[in-house]
Amino acid sequence: MGGKRKTNENEGMEGEEDSKHNIKKMKKEKSEILPSSIKNKEKRSAVHAKLKHQKKLDKRKKLKARDAAAKLALELGEEPPPKQIPRTIENTREADETVCMPDDEELFAGNDADEFSAVLKQDRTPKILITTCRFNSTRGPAFITELLSVIPNSHYYKRGTYDLKKIVEYANNKEFTSIIVVHTNRREPDALLIIGLPDGPTAHFKLSSLVLRKDIKNHGNPTSHEPELVLNNFTTRLGHRIGRLIQSLFPQSPNFRGRRVVTFHNQRDFIFFRHHRYIFETKEIKQSESKGKKAKDTKGESISKEKVIARLQECGPRFTLKLVSLQHGTFDTRGGEFEWVHKPQSQHVFRSRGKIHDHPCGRSCVNSPSEHMLLRCGWIRDIWFGGCYGPKFNREKLLLISGC
Repeated sequence: MGGKRKTNENEGMEGEEDSKHNIKKMKKEKSEILPSSIKNKEKRSAVHAKLKHQKKLDKRKKLKARDAAAKLALELGEEPPPKQIPRTIENTREADETVCMPDDEELFAGNDADEFSAVLKQDRTPKILITTCRFNSTRGPAFITELLSVIPNSHYYKRGTYDLKKIVEYANNKEFTSIIVVHTNRREPDALLIIGLPDGPTAHFKLSSLVLRKDIKNHGNPTSHEPELVLNNFTTRLGHRIGRLIQSLFPQSPNFRGRRVVTFHNQRDFIFFRHHRYIFETKEIKQSESKGKKAKDTKGESISKEKVIARLQECGPRFTLKLVSLQHGTFDTRGGEFEWVHKPQSQHVFRSRGKIHDHPCGRSCVNSPSEHMLLRCGWIRDIWFGGCYGPKFNREKLLLISGC
């Protein structure tokens, strides 16, 4: 009898524990219900707000615990735990073999003989011809007006029905150093073509995220002073060449009294353009005693101290460029030789490398060192020929080199 009672008591205790466990499990499942599974709109928004608030509280609790641990370690004379650095595309990027080093004598020796040396050595003054495509839009003239205020010694010529080759010939006769063609589509500027004169190169950029001066809050109107030019992250060989092309558009002797700064910032193969003016202002800072009362001199007046503060004022416009192609010489769609072309149909993007690799044979193979070098170089001068519309290349020579 006694043994049976014990078993019944044990079974009852186990049953109570199971029921408690089931209740806890049900409560946990109920608390982990996703808002997206709730059909009622009001209930769904309330659950979402509750979960968001709980995440915020948990995050604040972790921050307080981390700060308390660091403070305790400093009081005990120990080293605080290392600060955690978030993983981003920028700090996890692999080293690029094509990055130009400051001690690269071969690269900088070639700068004296390239197409931009005459302008960058100040033997020639930059003179820019700006024109449009044949079918212009409403925002095109407004964008060109702002480009004329950004680039000194630039002149606008109406395109009309002239071919671009005729315009290049005319610009050479008039001693222009560069041509900028603004292309529009659906009443919006969508591309820029920059042609270096007289020997090229020709760079085709996709233009996006255009914001005109009138749409920028608290914008300023630029003066006619020559601006300072800032180029960021043009570190690869291709970037070095594009940077020198952009540099040849501006005079090499900026007028610092104008306080104008033009910035081209390259990040993940996108070039962000900004135009600012920096302003110096004197601001009065009133001194106060430790008790919070204002400090006064012998006459009973409050003492104020002046401090010079520098701030930026954006002048506009604001836009983003992405390189589509880089061609040797002036604009030529039939017999032009391309240094680099963006191929979206067979590209392979490695974000950890921050570079777009193109394989001319269309395969995604990285087996041999020669194939790896082809991927690194993109489009090779002595192999690739042709233009934007229907390029042709020497396939036998290419397959012999790459081993495909």
